[in-house]
Amino acid sequence: MSGAEVERFRLRRFIGELERAGELETVSEPLDLIDVAARLDGNPKAVIFRNLRSCELDVVGNVMSSRERIALAFGVTAGGLLAEVARRVQTPIAPAVIASADAPVHEVVWTGADADLMRLPVPLQHGDDGSLYISAGIDISRSFDGARRNVGYRRLMLRGPHEAGIDLVAPSDLHNLYAEYVEHETRMPIAFAVGSHPADSIAAVGTWPAADELALAGALRGAAVPLVRCVTIDAEVPADAEIVLEGYLDERGWSELEGPYGEFYGYYGPAKYNPVFHLTAITMRHDALFQTLAIGGRHMATTDTAQLNAIRTEAAVWTALQSAVREPVAVYAPPVCGGVSHLRIALRQRVPGEARNAIAAAFGSNAEVKHVFVVDPDIDIFSDEQMEWALATRFQADRDLVVGSHLRAVPLDPSLRGSKTGAKAGFDLTIPMEPAAAAHFAVPGPPQLRAVPHQPVPVALADGPRTFRELVEIAGTRDGRDVVRALDDLRRSARLERLADGRYALKDGAAAGDTDQRGGNRGDESGHGDHREHARLAPTQR
Repeated sequence: MSGAEVERFRLRRFIGELERAGELETVSEPLDLIDVAARLDGNPKAVIFRNLRSCELDVVGNVMSSRERIALAFGVTAGGLLAEVARRVQTPIAPAVIASADAPVHEVVWTGADADLMRLPVPLQHGDDGSLYISAGIDISRSFDGARRNVGYRRLMLRGPHEAGIDLVAPSDLHNLYAEYVEHETRMPIAFAVGSHPADSIAAVGTWPAADELALAGALRGAAVPLVRCVTIDAEVPADAEIVLEGYLDERGWSELEGPYGEFYGYYGPAKYNPVFHLTAITMRHDALFQTLAIGGRHMATTDTAQLNAIRTEAAVWTALQSAVREPVAVYAPPVCGGVSHLRIALRQRVPGEARNAIAAAFGSNAEVKHVFVVDPDIDIFSDEQMEWALATRFQADRDLVVGSHLRAVPLDPSLRGSKTGAKAGFDLTIPMEPAAAAHFAVPGPPQLRAVPHQPVPVALADGPRTFRELVEIAGTRDGRDVVRALDDLRRSARLERLADGRYALKDGAAAGDTDQRGGNRGDESGHGDHREHARLAPTQR
C-alpha cells in the first residue's frame, strides 16, 4: 500500500474534516485530565484537547456523537446513512498485510517496562467509575482454533501500568471465544486499536453475517484495511490506527472485579467479576491522537455509543424487515434512548397486518429493541413532533398495542429489576387500509392551486358539486373572499346547498343563468351584489 492509502482512513485526518465542516471545538487552554469529561458531556461538537497538563498526546472525544458526523465519514447525508451502510456491507473487502516498516502505528514501539498504560492520557469519565477507563478500544482477536477473527468494542479499566479489567459479562462473540481459551487453560492473545475511523467503529459494534469482521471494516471503508503483525503477540492489527495495545487475557477467566461504570443505558452498571488484560506492548504513530468515547449520562443523544448503537439497531432490523413486509421505507432508533430501546419504522402497507409483521420482525431480530412504533410513510420518523402526533391521533391502546412477554432483554436495562427476560411492546400507528378510514385521517395543509380553465362560480357549480378550494381554482382568483361573495349571492337567492361531505352544489332546478356571468345579482355591475339591498333582506333570507 502507498503512503496515501495508509493515511486515508486515519482518525486525525478525519478530525481535520470535522474542523473544516465546523463540527470540531478546539480546546487550547491548559486543562487537567479530570476536566475532559465535563467539556465533553452534552457538547454537540467533537472536541480536541491540545494542551492537557502532564500529557504527551492530544485527546479527542465526541467524534461520533452525532449522526451528521458519522454520515460525513461516509460522504452522505444523515438521512442516507443507513442505506449507505446497508449497501456497503454487501461487498466485504479482504484486508491487506503490510510490513512493519510501512505501518504508521509502528512509528513508536514501547515494550517491557516502557509499555506503561499510565503514559496514556486516560480521563476519569464518570464521577463514580471504578477507575480510569479506556473507552475507545476496538479489540481484535481470534478463535482458539485460529479459524475465525473477531472485532468488537470493549472498555478497559486500568488496574495498574500493565493490567486492565475488560468487560465480558454480556453475551458477545468475544465472550464465547474467550470461554474456549479458559476451557483449555490457555492465554488469549488480544489487541486493542485506540483511535479509529468511524467506518471501523461501525464494523466493530455491528452484528454482521461475515466470517472476517476486518473484511467488513474494509467494506464499510470501501477499501482494504491495512494490517500489520503485532510486535509481541500472534495477531494482526490496523496499521493506520493511532495507538495499539498488545497483550493477552489470562487463563483464569472471570476472576477480578471490574466496575462500576456509567453504562450506555444512562445509569451506572455494578462492579462484577471479569477477565484481566495483561499489556505486553504499546505501539503508536509519532503524533498519535488518543480517542475517548462519550458513554451514558443525562445527555444520551450526544454520546458516541448511542449513535453507534442506533446504526447497529437499524441495520439489524432493516435486514429482518426485508423478508417480513413488502415495502419498508425507513428505520430509526432514537439515540436519546441509547440507540437500543426504541425503534421507529415507516412502511407502505400493501395488505392488512403488515404493521404487525414489522413489529414481530423487530422483536425477533438481532437488535435489542424494546418498544417498536410503526407508522405510514406520511410520518417523518426522524421528527419527535410527528411521532408524538401519530401516537396521539392514530393509536388506541385496546386495539393497536402488541405486547410480548419473556423475551430476550439487555441485562443492563434497570427496569428488569434482575429478571433474565423482559417484555416488549409494539405500537401500530398506521392508518387502517379500509377506504372509509381515509376521511378521518385526511391531513390539512396549505392550499395548492392547480392551473384550470376559469369560470364564474355559478357556472362551475352547474357542472357538479365543488369544494371551496376547487371553486377558488376555477374562479381564477388569488383571494378567496371573491368566492365567498359569489356563494353568498347564491345562498341568499336560495339556490345553494351543502352536501354531507362539505362540497357546495346548486339546488335541483337552479341554473347558472339565474345570475350573471360574474356570479353576482343581475344589475350589479360590481359582481359582488348590492350590499345595501342585502341589508334589507328579511332575516329568513339571510
